[in-house]
Amino acid sequence: MKVVGLIAEYNPFHNGHLYHITKAKEVTGADTAIVIMSGDYVQRGVPAIMPKRLRAEMALKCGAAAVFELPVCYATGSAELFAEGAVSFLESLGIVDFLCFGSESNDLEGLRQIADILLDEPEDYRRELQKKLKNGISYPRARQEALSSCTKTEPLSFLLSDPNNILGIEYLKALKKLNSHIIPYSIKRHGAHYHDETLHPVNSSATAIRSLLAYSGSMVHTDTFHTFENSTFNHILGELEDQVPSNCLELLKDYHRIKYPVYQNDFSLLLKYKLLNKTPETLLRYMDVSDELAHRICAQLNHYFNYKQFCELLKTREITQTRINRALLHIMLGIKKNTVCWYCRDGYHSYAHLLGFRKDSEKVISAIAKNSRIPLLTKLYASDSLSETGQKMLTQDILASNLYNSVITDKYKTAYENEYHQGILKV
Repeated sequence: MKVVGLIAEYNPFHNGHLYHITKAKEVTGADTAIVIMSGDYVQRGVPAIMPKRLRAEMALKCGAAAVFELPVCYATGSAELFAEGAVSFLESLGIVDFLCFGSESNDLEGLRQIADILLDEPEDYRRELQKKLKNGISYPRARQEALSSCTKTEPLSFLLSDPNNILGIEYLKALKKLNSHIIPYSIKRHGAHYHDETLHPVNSSATAIRSLLAYSGSMVHTDTFHTFENSTFNHILGELEDQVPSNCLELLKDYHRIKYPVYQNDFSLLLKYKLLNKTPETLLRYMDVSDELAHRICAQLNHYFNYKQFCELLKTREITQTRINRALLHIMLGIKKNTVCWYCRDGYHSYAHLLGFRKDSEKVISAIAKNSRIPLLTKLYASDSLSETGQKMLTQDILASNLYNSVITDKYKTAYENEYHQGILKV
């Protein structure tokens, strides 16, 4: 049995993701595809628009054999940490033969060349990078300009201007760094650009679909029971008919304003509470928080109105919006630098948390249970056998999910679902 691994967020699942699953099996010749997916928070440093199990169910109904959760410290990390966490997880399962990712360029060799330079960091590249950073430009732009100067190849450096190319490069770096046997493949991204905010005739971006679903959550109440104008929401579903697989569309309809949409600002008071207890010195303990950002957070705290507004207030030329999003999320969730370093030194992963699988793919789960270098975790309350590192990571994951579920309960007045009591999805 040949297995292809996919790294995803599915925020939310759409036709482009269905294409990815289908095409990945086709180009690699794999018999089945398994997914390592971000949980309730994503790499941009914001909460996912809908809970992880709802997104996992969509993936399973569209052909994924199994969906595992990427621990929150990696799911919300930099592109480099996200990739290392995901690739090391696939490697740990012991049955993954291929990794297939989407990219704007579909130039695997060009992406590999950049990955080698960024991983090895030759002297001329390091020198140029430091020079650019001293000039006060952001790290992503400094890296692109240093690479262009180092390689004397402008088109090559432009591969760093597209988000899926960047992640692809990080996956290739991680494979090489981990000396992985997994063979990488790239497929070309079709349809809208990653950041496009309007629907596209073919394969709209997740950004555009999130915008539409976010709008659906802000409709005016029509009665005291918080229902909405059916024709209005049905119109939105109608716009999504050509963008989302039909079985996913049903889930969107069934759980609208029961489990989603969830916004960054839904966590505003939680974040402010955490910030009120901090000083610049204590803020420096958290992932992605620099000395400059720590002092800026404390200096601007009196101007805090909500989560999103505060992120925008903190932005400077040197610090990207995504970096600020991640830093504040790490403060709220308690994800600290020394803890994540401990996880990485200890082999990145101590368990494989299975969110769900297809009933016709039980042999895949059996193969993982037999070959995985880390225990397959199907019941969270049965985790006593995990190492100290594993216990700490799992506690952090559970807390993050329980916080997300609490926000849903408060927002939509639905029953609270403690992470410990969640079962495995079987589709």
